[in-house]
Amino acid sequence: MSAQNLDIFTDGACSGNQFDENAGGWGSVLEYAGRRKELHGGELNTTNNRMEIIALIEGLSAITKQGYPVRVFTDSAYLADCLRKRWYERWRANGWKTANRQPVENRDLWERLLAFLPGMDLRIYIIKGHMAQNARKETLEKAYAKFREKNGDSFSYEEFMHIVEQNNRADALAVLGAEEAKEGKEGKEAKAAKRAHG
Repeated sequence: MSAQNLDIFTDGACSGNQFDENAGGWGSVLEYAGRRKELHGGELNTTNNRMEIIALIEGLSAITKQGYPVRVFTDSAYLADCLRKRWYERWRANGWKTANRQPVENRDLWERLLAFLPGMDLRIYIIKGHMAQNARKETLEKAYAKFREKNGDSFSYEEFMHIVEQNNRADALAVLGAEEAKEGKEGKEAKAAKRAHG
C-alpha cells in the first residue's frame, strides 16, 4: 500500500446479536510507511453496527500525526454509506432524526466519529467481508472487479489482495475482542458464584 496514505482496516463482530445478552468485538489495523499497529476490544450487550463504528473511532484515535490522507477499508455498508453518502448531514439538519422522524440509532457514536472529520482527508472504501484469500483465482478476480466497481480503478490486484488480507485480520481481531468480553463476564460471574458459596 502507498506510504503516502495512512490506511485503516476495520471490522466489528457480535455473537448472539439477536439476543439481549451478547458479546461484541471490534478490530482495527493501521498501516503507514511500513509501520503497523493492531487494536481490538469488546463489550457486552451491544450490536454489530456499534462495533463497526467503534472500530473506526478507535483507529482514528490512534493516529498520532495529522496532515496526510487517511484511507478506511470496511465491510460495513452501514458505516461506509453514512460517510460516503453523508447521511449525517440530513440527520443533523433533522435534529438527529431519520427521514421517518425516528431517533438516529447510535447517535452517541456517530457524534464521536464525526468530531474527527473537520480538516481530515478521509476516504472510505467498501470491501466484501470474510473473503477467503485462498479462493479460486476466478472468484478473486470477480471480487476484484466488484471492488473496483464500488471504489474506482486506482487499486491494483496486488493491493486488493493486501486489503483482503488486512480486512480478514481486522475480523479476527474483532472476534478476539468479543471472546475477551465474554470471558471477562464469565470470569466475573465465576468469582461472584465463588463468593456466594464461599
